[in-house]
Amino acid sequence: MIAIIDYGMGNLRSVQKAFQKLGYQAFITSDPLEILDADKLVLPGVGAFADAMASLKEKELDRAIVEFIGSGRPFLGICLGLQLLFEESGEGGRHPGLGLVEGDVRRLPQGVKVPHMGWSRTWFVRDDPILKEIPSGSFFYYVHSYYAQPKDERMAICTADYGLEFVSGINKENLYAFQFHPEKSSSYGLKILRNFGEM
Repeated sequence: MIAIIDYGMGNLRSVQKAFQKLGYQAFITSDPLEILDADKLVLPGVGAFADAMASLKEKELDRAIVEFIGSGRPFLGICLGLQLLFEESGEGGRHPGLGLVEGDVRRLPQGVKVPHMGWSRTWFVRDDPILKEIPSGSFFYYVHSYYAQPKDERMAICTADYGLEFVSGINKENLYAFQFHPEKSSSYGLKILRNFGEM
């Protein structure tokens, strides 16, 4: 079973429907015990970093996420769900994140229209099972004004360009996360979700 975390900020139903379309059982939950009982975990999100962290802490979902990832089971962060994994964000001040990935979240550079919204070519910087059978340079769908910068750039599995080249996907052991929305990215996005489901 794939658990999709409901913390009040996410496109939950579209993520659930995408997994169900692929034949996977996926449920939406805000219960830490259900999260810890799942086979795989997805943290989606759209919205403000600080509000999201406050909601995760209020519902005690932050500890459940850390414990789940520590168990070695597959985890997938999407959009804001990637950014929340980092140590801190500069969105509206300095705000601490989950601290599971060293690095921070930064605003896209001056001179580009924000949010970065739409299809962007995405380049793979190393082979990874979650990118299996997808060509580098494929287009994925983005909606964001901030990007995550890991301290260890070897974690990067893909990048995109929007005023600068930024890391758009990371892998750290059983943890995967993408800045783009696989559930909105047509056949290649669904392939990413299928590859995750097969882990």
